[in-house]
Amino acid sequence: MAHQPNIERLFGAVNIGSFRVSAMIAGIAENGEMQVLGSGHRMAQGIRRGYVTDMAAATYAVRDALEKAEKLSGHNVSSVWIGSSGAGLASRVDPVEIEIGGRRIEEEDVEHLLLAAQDVVQPDGRMVLHAHPACYFLDGADGVANPVGLHAERLGVDIHSLLADGAPMRNVREAVESAHLDVEGIVASPLAAGYAVLSEEERDLGAALVEMGAEVTNVAVYAAGMLVGLAAIPHGSADITDAIASAFGIKRFQAERLKCVNGSAVASPADRKEMIPVAGPNDDAAVARGTDDRGRIPRSELIAIVTGELDALMTEVGRALETLGYSGSGTAARQVVLTGGGAEMAGLADYAQSALGMPVRIGRAPSLRGLPEAHATPGFATLAGLVLYAADEPADIRSVGAGRHKVTDFGWVGQVRRVVAAMKEHF
Repeated sequence: MAHQPNIERLFGAVNIGSFRVSAMIAGIAENGEMQVLGSGHRMAQGIRRGYVTDMAAATYAVRDALEKAEKLSGHNVSSVWIGSSGAGLASRVDPVEIEIGGRRIEEEDVEHLLLAAQDVVQPDGRMVLHAHPACYFLDGADGVANPVGLHAERLGVDIHSLLADGAPMRNVREAVESAHLDVEGIVASPLAAGYAVLSEEERDLGAALVEMGAEVTNVAVYAAGMLVGLAAIPHGSADITDAIASAFGIKRFQAERLKCVNGSAVASPADRKEMIPVAGPNDDAAVARGTDDRGRIPRSELIAIVTGELDALMTEVGRALETLGYSGSGTAARQVVLTGGGAEMAGLADYAQSALGMPVRIGRAPSLRGLPEAHATPGFATLAGLVLYAADEPADIRSVGAGRHKVTDFGWVGQVRRVVAAMKEHF
C-alpha cells in the first residue's frame, strides 16, 4: 500500500442547501497538498430557500451528513465551516480614506487604513459574514496593487462586505451547534463556490458566477481578484421539478427523475418522436396526464416545460447581471460560469450562452486528491470550495487588531501583515 502522508491540518465543512446537506473532511498533508479524507450527503430536511424551517430536522440532516464523512475519513471533527445561501445575502462596497499629506506611504499607513476601515462596516441591523479589502486607491488613481512606497495626498481602500439577515443566520448556526459542533464561520456559498470553480485569472480579469441551487440562484461578480457584487434570486432547479410535477400530475420524485434523466435545456427535432415513460420500474401504476396507453409522454413536452422555466430564470439572471454592472455591452469576452446542482442539466451551457449573450461554461468541483467521482460535479463545488476557503484563511478586516479564532490567532501585527500580504497576492 502506498504511503499516506501525515495530515497536519484538518478541516470540516458542511454545506446547507435546500435540496441536500453535504459534508466534507479534508486536510493539508505534510507535503502541502489538500486531500479529501471523506465526504457524505443526504437529502435536506427543515430547510426552505436557505432558511431553517424545522430546527430538529435541519440538525439531524447536518449530523447525519457529517457522520457519513467522518466514517469514511476515519477522523472526527468538533468544528466546521458552514456554507449557506439565501437568507437575504447581499453585498456592498464602502470606500475608506485617510490623510497622507503627500509623503511616502509606509506599511504602517496601510495598517492604519485597515483599522480605520473597521468603523465603516455598519451592518444596519444585518449580520456581516465577510468584510474583505477589495482594492486600494490614492488621489485620482484606483486599482493600485500595492501602495507602499508611493507618494499621495490621500490613501483609500474599498471594503467589500457580504451581509445576511441576522435571525436566519443564527438559526443556521444553532442547527449546527445543536449537532454538537462548533462553528468556525459561516461562508456565503457564492464566495466558497468561487474558490472552487474560478481560476485566479478569471477572478482577476472579471467573471460572473451563477450558482444554481434547488431553491436559490446566487449571481456573483468577481473582478480584480475579489467578489465585488452579489444578488440572490429566490428560484432554482426545484422550481423546474415542481413545474413538471404540476404539468403531468405526478409526484415530485418522479418529476425529478424525469428532469435528470430525460430533461435538456436544448430542444431537438427528434424530441417530438421520442416517447419516454413517466413512471419508473418500481413506481405505482398511477396514470399521469397526457400519457399514451403505455404511460409515456413525448419528450418534447418535457423539454418545453424545462426551457420555459429556464427562460424565466435566465431573464432574472440577466437582470441581476445588468444591475451589478456586468453586461455584454461595451465589454470584451465576459465570462459566465454556471455551477451548483442546477448546472448539471444537459445542454445548459449552450442554452445560457444564447440567453445571456456571453461565453458560458460549467464550473465543477476541483480535482482534489481523494475526492470521489460522484462528488466531482457542479452540485458539490461549493462544498469543495468551503475547505479551500478554510485552508486559505482569507483576511477579514474585523480580525485586524484582535484574535479571530485558534487557527488564525497570530497576534495583532501578524494579522495585519496577513491582510497586507493577501492584498499583494490578489492585486
